[in-house]
Amino acid sequence: MIDDLYFIEKSAYQTSIVHRLDARVKLLIALAAIVAIVAVPYSTRVYEVGAVLLALFALLWAASSLSPAVYLKRLALILPFGIFLIAFQVFVKNPYYDVFHTIATLPFGIEVYAESVEFASILLVKFIVSISFIILLSSTTKMQEMIEAAGRLGLPREFTLTLAMMVRYIFVFAGMFGRIRTAMTTRCFDPLDRTLPYQYRLHQVGYTVGTLFIRSYEQGERTYTSMLCRGYGANAGLYIRQRPLRTREAVFFVATLGFIVLSTVLICGQP
Repeated sequence: MIDDLYFIEKSAYQTSIVHRLDARVKLLIALAAIVAIVAVPYSTRVYEVGAVLLALFALLWAASSLSPAVYLKRLALILPFGIFLIAFQVFVKNPYYDVFHTIATLPFGIEVYAESVEFASILLVKFIVSISFIILLSSTTKMQEMIEAAGRLGLPREFTLTLAMMVRYIFVFAGMFGRIRTAMTTRCFDPLDRTLPYQYRLHQVGYTVGTLFIRSYEQGERTYTSMLCRGYGANAGLYIRQRPLRTREAVFFVATLGFIVLSTVLICGQP
């Protein structure tokens, strides 16, 4: 998990047309795509809108010069969090249908409905499209740039400052955990080693969590003291320099946003 954290930020430091775009443009495009797919009513129209948006995503991903393996790996990490709820829908009579047809009967009287399978597939399309644009945003935009972009778009300074500190020190805590894990490895301790007594392994993991908590608390105290010495107070905020959009970035944003809106409206407006 810690290695994945560094891997996510590493890909954002590459160079491509998409990487060089202003973070505000990428943030708004991702938000527009998510709103578009979520706003589509629960009908088979979602398949068409999802196909168009995924084609747009594929084009942007190809322009980012990132490997498809990067996308597939991140999608595989996120997919389990939503696939369980989606799969559960095939057993539920949801309110979007009036008539249900049983296509399979499982033990204990559990039935699978054709309409519920269709509903689950619609949810899956919405989920994949939304996650895909989030992966595109995180893979081509540095975390600090996303925070500054949100600040330029009007996010309150309390949020930008808190998020900036979280981004800054999540890697510090990851480094702490890495050093603790290295110390455990050099002492030939593996929490998954079944040859060791279970209670012993449990105690050592507990000590590790406690150590990480204490080090994090101490780091927080040192950080807060340093902030006070540098003038931190109730009116403090993250400095965000002004950066006007370049002409080509504005044109790209308007064209992409227009494509998303028009394609969604035209597909949903068909009889």
